[in-house]
Amino acid sequence: MLYFFQQVLNGLHSGALYALLAFGYVLTNGILHRTNLAYGALFAFCGHTMILTAAFGYQVLWLTLFASVALGVAAAFLYAALLSRVLSRSIFEPLADRSPNAIVVTTLGILLALSEASRIAADTHDLWLPPMLAQPIIFARGANFNATLTLIQLLDCAVVAATIGLAAWAFAQSSFGRRWRAVSDDPRAAAMCGVDVRAVLRRAVLFGGLCAALAGVLAAFYYGNISFGTGLVYGLKILFVTAVGGYLSPLRAALGAAAFGMAESLWAGYFPLEWRDGWMYLFLVAMLVLIGTGRDQGKIA
Repeated sequence: MLYFFQQVLNGLHSGALYALLAFGYVLTNGILHRTNLAYGALFAFCGHTMILTAAFGYQVLWLTLFASVALGVAAAFLYAALLSRVLSRSIFEPLADRSPNAIVVTTLGILLALSEASRIAADTHDLWLPPMLAQPIIFARGANFNATLTLIQLLDCAVVAATIGLAAWAFAQSSFGRRWRAVSDDPRAAAMCGVDVRAVLRRAVLFGGLCAALAGVLAAFYYGNISFGTGLVYGLKILFVTAVGGYLSPLRAALGAAAFGMAESLWAGYFPLEWRDGWMYLFLVAMLVLIGTGRDQGKIA
């Protein structure tokens, strides 16, 4: 029972990262209704930028570890804001009304460009942060086993819960949330009612990019390293999870992604790890087929 409880605790942390990414992803795709393959790359790029900048500050600028990490976090959020501006103004706005494949192909190119930029900047080497806040917090004790989470895992979960809770409350109460829902339902009708569709898209992409940057920073703190190919893996998972849950509610997408992270953790605890991603993707594809079949039957009825 303690082992199962440990897997649940592990799932809380991985689910928190997925939830934050899903929340930010839906903010953009709820308006575009297009597949954005660059989102996972933005997550990995910002996390990798934080590590590279922290290493530069510590080794070259002779800053303290705390100051180096703070510099890295600032650089990650600045790059996220810059890339979000470029994506919204130069990619999404011009291609929003064209073929759905236009954004897919373009964002795939951006994913490759960001991954290669990270690899070249690191000279194809993996840089690691030192372990931070790795003290275990015991939740349950057994004769030979303790169920624990580290302090950094607890802080990551708390930051994600606070961010999503505050963002969901603001989204439900603010005028931006109402405009976002209007544009998501029908951008042309929203424009006829006086809503600035481009301004809503730009803000949504910016907020989504900041969510990706925060997730990248939190992941870098915990894992100590984010590799060049991480963005594709996380991006595909978030794409499938949000496709199953729909793009109408960022909070619902976040909750679904958290459940997915919990399922991944339980699989890793009881089944072969090398088969985890394959079976989880198969489960998501099956869910998409069932949902699509149900919608088709509803239309026929």
